[in-house]
Formats: sequence, C-alpha cells, structure tokens
Amino acid sequence: MVSTSLAMSAETLFVATPLTSGDFTGGIEGPACDRDGNIYCVSFREARNVARVTPDGRAELFVALPERSAGNGIRFDSGGTMFVADYTGHNVLRVDMKSRAVTVFVHEPAMNQPNDLAMAEDGTLYASDPNWKDGTGQLWRITLDGRTHLEARDMGTSNGIEVSPDGRKVYVNESIQRNLWVFDRDADGSLKNKRLLKRFEDHGFDGMRCDVDGNLYITRPGKGTVVKLSPAGRVLREVDVLGPHPSNLCFGGPDGCTVYVTEAKTMRLVQFRVDRPGLEWARSHGPKTPSR
Repeated sequence: MVSTSLAMSAETLFVATPLTSGDFTGGIEGPACDRDGNIYCVSFREARNVARVTPDGRAELFVALPERSAGNGIRFDSGGTMFVADYTGHNVLRVDMKSRAVTVFVHEPAMNQPNDLAMAEDGTLYASDPNWKDGTGQLWRITLDGRTHLEARDMGTSNGIEVSPDGRKVYVNESIQRNLWVFDRDADGSLKNKRLLKRFEDHGFDGMRCDVDGNLYITRPGKGTVVKLSPAGRVLREVDVLGPHPSNLCFGGPDGCTVYVTEAKTMRLVQFRVDRPGLEWARSHGPKTPSR
C-alpha cells in the first residue's frame, strides 16, 4: 500500500486548475465543503442562490436565500449545519442541510454588512463586518444562543477571518489597509491583545483559512494569488489562481488537501493540491456532535 506522503510526492502540488465554468456571477464567494466533499458557493446565477458543486465540478442550485438577501462567507458547524453571512440583510442565516430550510440565526442592525465567518471548535462564530464606503470595519463574536458581542469597532475594512488550531487566537485581515491582525482568545471566546502580524505593501486581502499546522492561506485580490503564511507571519509560498480576483477559499477533497478558491473575474472555482489538510476539514471528519 502506498503511503500518503509517497502518494503526494507523486502529484503536482500548489498548481491551480479550473474546476467550474459558467453559471456564477462576479459575486462568487463562500466556499465551504460538507463531509461528502461537495463545495458550496454563493451567487449561483444570482446573489441569493447557494450552489452545491460536486468534486468533479458539476454545479447545481442547492438553496435560494430569502428575498433581498445576498450570501457571502459560508461555514459548517460540527453537526453539519450551514451558516451563511447575509451582507444585505445584516444577518447570519442558518441552513438545515436535510430540509434546506433557511432561518435567521442572528439579525444585528448594528452590523455594516457581515462578510466572512470563522468558527471555533466550541461552535462560537466570528464575523468580519466591513464598511467599504468609509474604509472601516468591525468584528463580532456570536455565541451558540445567537447573541452578538462587538469585539472590535475601530478596524479597517475587516474581511478574512480564522481561528487558530489551538483555539487561542483569532486572525482578521483588512482588505484595503493590507493588514493581518491577531487577537488572543479568552476561555469565554472574547478577544483581547490585538497586534499586527503581517502587512503587505501592495494588492489586498480577502478570504482566509488555516491548515492543521496553523499556516494561513489568504486570497490576494488584485494580485491573483493565494499566499501561504506561517503562524509567525512568514511567507512560505504563493500560488497563482488563474484570475486576478480570488475572493475566498476552503479545504476539501478526499484527504482535506485540496484547496478550492472562488475567483470573481472568471466567475468560477479553481483548485490546487497542498501538502497538509485544512483545519476545518480535519475537524469535520472527527467525531460528530449535535447541531445547535
């Protein structure tokens, strides 16, 4: 039997190839994988539609969000329930994967436009909340009972967001200012000790995910790449994703080592293989716990 490491050495890593073509708009975002390896993305034909994409690239409508809603970041909890940031409705929506019923998990009028989501292992959600017009942003914590807590108010255009593998840190980037910040996370999920981890001199930041080692994969719209950073902020490599405006990414595939990237200019998903599984994939393939 061929070991995983030997099998990986025989394939091409960190080289992107197209997965889908057609049917999405320039608002393609998300993405997130279920336990079966399907990828879910927003803006399938119109902003309120969420698509399910099979690992071989076949896309179909999975669910339509409510009228006047527009989806952005997607996350799954450990029980398989989908959460979608609804940036026009100031909501975080919850989708039952069996019935496909959509309900409002959080409605927060003080949000600018919830953009991207991260989830800690205990189920706590974090939402970035940019105000693109003013170049400012906020950061919210959302507890399992659907209560919102404003963790940071005086940010730049807060966008990509992720929790570290040990659950002790939360990373948030700012698209326009090109800053990557890290917060310490307390036992109750609240955040403190904001500090700068990395700043780039050009292009931007968008969606962000961790692998199991805590390395950060971040989309860089304008440059057309995904950059891989160490937990200390050191650039490890950069991957061309076949289009100038990658918006977000997730890990999936049979072993968690396929990165799927939404690219807004070509309005498609692209994919590339990596050497270590994604954190969210590893958690979703562990013991199943009930959804909230």
